[in-house]
Amino acid sequence: MKELGKARGLVAIGAIAILAAACSSGGTATTAPTTAPTAAASEPASAAASEPASAGASAPASEGASAAAKQWKIGYSNGGGVGNGFREEQVCTAKAQAAASGQVSDLTVKHRNTDAAGQASDIRDLIAAGVDAIVFNPNDPEALNPALQEAKAQGIKTVSVDAYVTDPDTWNLYNNQVKYAELGAKWLFDQLGGSGTVWYTRGIAGNPADSDRDKGFKNVLAQYPNIKVVPNNDGVFTKWDPATATQVTNDFISSGQYDKINGIWASGMGKQIVDAIKAANKPFVPIADADVGGFVSQMLDTTNFPGLKGAAVTNTAAVGGAGVTLALKLLNGETVTPSEGAPQANTVLLDPVLVDNLTPEGQAQLKAWQSVPGMDPLWPLSLSIDGWTTYDPNTVPATCKGA
Repeated sequence: MKELGKARGLVAIGAIAILAAACSSGGTATTAPTTAPTAAASEPASAAASEPASAGASAPASEGASAAAKQWKIGYSNGGGVGNGFREEQVCTAKAQAAASGQVSDLTVKHRNTDAAGQASDIRDLIAAGVDAIVFNPNDPEALNPALQEAKAQGIKTVSVDAYVTDPDTWNLYNNQVKYAELGAKWLFDQLGGSGTVWYTRGIAGNPADSDRDKGFKNVLAQYPNIKVVPNNDGVFTKWDPATATQVTNDFISSGQYDKINGIWASGMGKQIVDAIKAANKPFVPIADADVGGFVSQMLDTTNFPGLKGAAVTNTAAVGGAGVTLALKLLNGETVTPSEGAPQANTVLLDPVLVDNLTPEGQAQLKAWQSVPGMDPLWPLSLSIDGWTTYDPNTVPATCKGA
């Protein structure tokens, strides 16, 4: 925990917020500690949604923005994880940043569960709609490249968030998912004294972020020869879907395999896993997951979750809003500096940090993350990124409802 003083700072705006360390060209991921609306945060988990919005007209321009600023049309594509807290929050932060920027006349959102071919079709629809830039969370690192090249041919800027694509003309802005997995895996394996059996749960097969996390997990696993992974070294997929994660956990418990493990590495579905373990009246084992609100609350609730040892790794969904900012920078001809050492060109990489509940210091850090009341428990707690988002984080839940 000593590293946290370097990785995170404290901000006072009526209370304390935690700063999650980011790359040299990005900044830090933060949460705002002022009052938030009490409206429910997530949008309906519909199978498909396409939403044109007059983003610039519904809210005042951000501080310092000129009333005569050039207006742009932005398209946003999220091709999976509808109903997943991270994906819902990501779309909401894009809406919030579009409104706060004062530079977006229309934000058209394609938000549905589909495959790479379906997302390529959505991107082509946005091209046909005449947008100036497209921000998207990719379903595949390579399959979207033909559609992205079609966008380039029309003079449209493209920005990939949360995961990367290999298209050389698209900018990537995403959380360092390799490091995310490495931090959680090392913490977990150390909790087990370097020996034991770990249940390895993952996200969506083939998703770039999941593939990067798998790489990070296995990087650390190679250093711990006495750690055994079940069901195998490739893990089990939850699809980053709450219902699927609950079912997978219930099946694992019913099979008797849970009684033979010593720890769990999760990929954002820790809340559902812990709830299922509690419902089955099983003792908790150490678990590493993301900074999802519901999971952090469980880690701090010693009455209802006694003996739960956990660690939360930051995975800010504010990449949606940051992606809108990056697109506007490109449209306005501003210079963007890529992160040093990033695995792809034209990449802004955000670094995560880990906080556990094993010490008073860690517990205080976790409590400070819960600075925006009224958030959906499925959302990650870091709501903004210094240097990349300018909205008031307290407005994001209402933005998500279309307010």
